[in-house]
Amino acid sequence: MSPRPRHRRHAALTGLLALVTAAAVATAPPATAADTWTEVGSDRADPLTESQGLASVEVPAGSANRYTGIGTIPVDVRARGWNHVGDPDASYDGHYIEPYQRDSGDTKMFRVQAPDGGWTEYVHRLAPGEALNNSWVAVSPDGQWMLSGEYGTMNRLLVLPTPGVNPSTSPSADLPLVSTVRLDRAVRDVQGCDFSGPTTLLCSSDDPEGSLFGVTKPLLGIDLSGPPNGTADVSGRVTALRQLPLRSGCSGAFEAQGVDYDRRTGTLRVIVMSPGFCVLTDSMTYRLTRS
Repeated sequence: MSPRPRHRRHAALTGLLALVTAAAVATAPPATAADTWTEVGSDRADPLTESQGLASVEVPAGSANRYTGIGTIPVDVRARGWNHVGDPDASYDGHYIEPYQRDSGDTKMFRVQAPDGGWTEYVHRLAPGEALNNSWVAVSPDGQWMLSGEYGTMNRLLVLPTPGVNPSTSPSADLPLVSTVRLDRAVRDVQGCDFSGPTTLLCSSDDPEGSLFGVTKPLLGIDLSGPPNGTADVSGRVTALRQLPLRSGCSGAFEAQGVDYDRRTGTLRVIVMSPGFCVLTDSMTYRLTRS
């Protein structure tokens, strides 16, 4: 499939950013794909700084949840053409990773913050047939491997060594594609995934059609045949668990965004942006737990 950058609402949010600038622990058991997820609360999602993704960070202790949006892209990063940030993740040892893309070219970028606060950038050159989109990252529980997603209708997930964690990685070398997760059925417009156990993923899909699973904007569960190891492909069995919450004072097309699973509390959080003008007023980060 040919690369297709992900920028819906990008121009509108850029304009809004310009206006604003001018005016201005208990351990939960592992979750499985067979679980039922029930909404337990919600928080307003800011369209500038919380509209793309989110991640819980365990190290250092007491770290705040992290969010990404057009307003979180550093000025120097944007100046170099990296104008879209996706759904981030963090390894259990505290390495926080943001995925970036630009409008053209043959590379993706992963920006990594170490537990000591320092930032490093890692660049991945596209493999043959790989889409330009860099929608999300999900770090494996062992920390060594990072899953990444392409936008559109796909039957695979990408596996790369985790930058800054896997000893084979270096900011001066290409971050390689080492294997894939082969899905048993196609998924569409996945905006975020997170590991809920060693071989289970929870993913948010912005699918507007509903033809793949009989529901639009589904929460997906993916059961892997084994943990990613960077040397061989693994298979993934995909299940639609439920439709994501879709509530707003406006009618129109919602946009499902990033997802985070916090193993310390067993809480799943997912961002859903509201249609039209209500993107400013009642976009939400929904909280769900197993029931």
